[in-house]
Amino acid sequence: MPAPLKQLLARGTVLSVPGIYDGLSARLVELAGFEAAFLSGACLSFARFGRPDMGLVSAAEVAESVAVIRERTELPLIVDMDTGFGNALNVKRTVATFERAGASALQMEDQLMPKRCGHMQGKQVISSGEMVGKIHAALDARHSSDTLIFARTDALGVHGFEDALERAERYLEAGADAIFIEAPKTVEQMQIIGAQFGRRTPLIHNLVEGGNTPVQTLEELQALDYRIALYPASLLHLFIPAAQKMLAELRHSGHLQSMRDQMIDLTAVNSLLGADELLAASEEYQYE
Repeated sequence: MPAPLKQLLARGTVLSVPGIYDGLSARLVELAGFEAAFLSGACLSFARFGRPDMGLVSAAEVAESVAVIRERTELPLIVDMDTGFGNALNVKRTVATFERAGASALQMEDQLMPKRCGHMQGKQVISSGEMVGKIHAALDARHSSDTLIFARTDALGVHGFEDALERAERYLEAGADAIFIEAPKTVEQMQIIGAQFGRRTPLIHNLVEGGNTPVQTLEELQALDYRIALYPASLLHLFIPAAQKMLAELRHSGHLQSMRDQMIDLTAVNSLLGADELLAASEEYQYE
């Protein structure tokens, strides 16, 4: 049984958390030896719906994905709940639904709906007071205190660094279990964030290829007093060019013989996903 998320965060070292979007990606992350996974709202929108991260995925669709992934893995699952899908009352229902589906932690941001990717231009944020109310609603709605509430602010790219710090302070005072100041622009800003919050609460950072990410390694984050390193889209950022290369070869040559050494086969996929274990389990139900 994997360690609970609270226990992992109490160790004082950086927790590396890849982004996932379905049962296969969850299985790959688990087999690779990671201790937690992040259901990225962006990647769910990319992979399942073929849409950009612009608030087009519904709460029900996320909840269904949480349930599917939870059936496949026991890893602690951090779930991106965007803005909570509405006001404080919507937040209460979202938290209850996602927790029931199997979320270990819920990450909520202070963007104005419809939200967009934190590394895109044109974001808007709600007032810090409204977000504080939504944090209280989330805390009231959770069934277990082991279900963590992570508060993210996107204010840095909208109102500037000082406003982001002030909001983070208010969100921590409201009871958030971790703080996430999205898209700092420089290492110096991250040093200030770490100095102000790092000894008081787990700090989260997104390492997004092509986004605003001043650092690249877990060692750098550790030195800055951060505790959670999210790699929300790395799997897809690798998968997409590989898929494009394969499709181009198939379209051009009509076969994939030149790429077979880069691919696994059906037998390997079944082994990866536990087909033998399922077949063995089914024998328990064979009666004469």
